[in-house]
Amino acid sequence: MKIVVTGVEGQLGFDVVEELKSRKYNDIIGIDLKDLDITNQSAVNVFMSHNKPDVVVHCAAYTAVDSAELNKKSCYDVNVNGTKYLVESAKKLDAKFVYISTDYIFSGDKDKEYLVDDIPNPKSFYGETKYLGEIETLKHSKHFIVRISWVFGKNGNNFIKTILKLSKEKNKLNIVSDQIGSPTYTYDLSKLIVDMIETDKYGVYHATNEGICSWFEFAKKIFEFSNIDINLNAISTNQYPTIAKRPRNSVMSKKNLIANGFKPLPSWQDALKRYLKEIEVI
Repeated sequence: MKIVVTGVEGQLGFDVVEELKSRKYNDIIGIDLKDLDITNQSAVNVFMSHNKPDVVVHCAAYTAVDSAELNKKSCYDVNVNGTKYLVESAKKLDAKFVYISTDYIFSGDKDKEYLVDDIPNPKSFYGETKYLGEIETLKHSKHFIVRISWVFGKNGNNFIKTILKLSKEKNKLNIVSDQIGSPTYTYDLSKLIVDMIETDKYGVYHATNEGICSWFEFAKKIFEFSNIDINLNAISTNQYPTIAKRPRNSVMSKKNLIANGFKPLPSWQDALKRYLKEIEVI
């Protein structure tokens, strides 16, 4: 099975390739921007027709949420057009297609967990483009749409690395406490994605680590596990204005995952502890 993984220099793409290697897949093509401009339709067509993959795991995306509001064309080109061109090529080759989506496709206004068939209503341009990417992916029957949130991995920047760095510069940090969700460890997620591509159980899935927390609770646990003594101050979203609106509630139901026989990811606390060991903080 020949597998193309986009966004290989990012957190998830890197771990997907590592997981494929660990399972002895030897026909893996990991690509990033320097290898292929996915916003160039003819380049995508040439690349795909030449390599003829059996599976495309599309991890590449424009993920700078605030920047997306200021650079809408770039964000749209990558998240919508790039996805469209890859999907069209995958469809011609009858290749399985994995699209990595996000909690940002939802408004975050719901008081309960989001189900896979809840109607998307993004509040940010980033969320809008990721939803449009889902629509493009749905045009190919052999699709896996995997929605994730609060991502952290070894290869790249994330909330954990940011606040650990800030803790060396400051003795007090303000952390938002009224946004809740579920962190997603790319090491765990990559295993699930490879499990998925080994099946034909196509559909839409929510795949975050188990459990729910606020950003404040997440930060508290990061410093607790790291044995770092720092003063954390819980603040509201209104006290920390950003260009793009963040979902207040990012909790997503795993019912569809379980119903299709896939194993839910470990708890976020367990994932966090393993991650901090991986990056040699503990």
